[in-house]
Amino acid sequence: MAKALLLPFLISMIPLIELRGAIPVGIGLFAANEITLSPQLLILLFAACMLGNMIPVPFIFLFARKFLEWGQDKKIIGRPCRFFIEKGHRAGEKLQEKAGRGLYFALFLFVGIPLPGTGAWTGTLAASLLDMNWKKTCLSVMAGVLLAGIIMLTLSYGVASVATGN
Repeated sequence: MAKALLLPFLISMIPLIELRGAIPVGIGLFAANEITLSPQLLILLFAACMLGNMIPVPFIFLFARKFLEWGQDKKIIGRPCRFFIEKGHRAGEKLQEKAGRGLYFALFLFVGIPLPGTGAWTGTLAASLLDMNWKKTCLSVMAGVLLAGIIMLTLSYGVASVATGN
């Protein structure tokens, strides 16, 4: 069972996939290995994906901006660095424009609503580029990951239940 949790844990650390992709993979692995989806197992899967998704957050907030700014004029990595700086700035400006004073609540929703291009990586990078408060950013991102996890677990479990006839 630990092996079935390890892959979703690792997948949840991957940018753009995060726990939004890791939870359905985990449920699929359990189904493929004929492991019964008990509430305890779903909680373990949720916790593993949540932890995996949150591990990169401090590193993104503290170091991604510095690395991207350093690398934007380098020959090989310049183009991707500029892309991520521009994407982060655009996401941050859009978030700031729509949110006004509710910026951290908007960050929570941005991370929590599982749509392509949103998530902990993008939200944290945008917060870093906007020089947002570290603690408030972490709390907003963690709450957003929690919301995204609940949504994805509910949807994935529902699809798995329909597919297996349970």
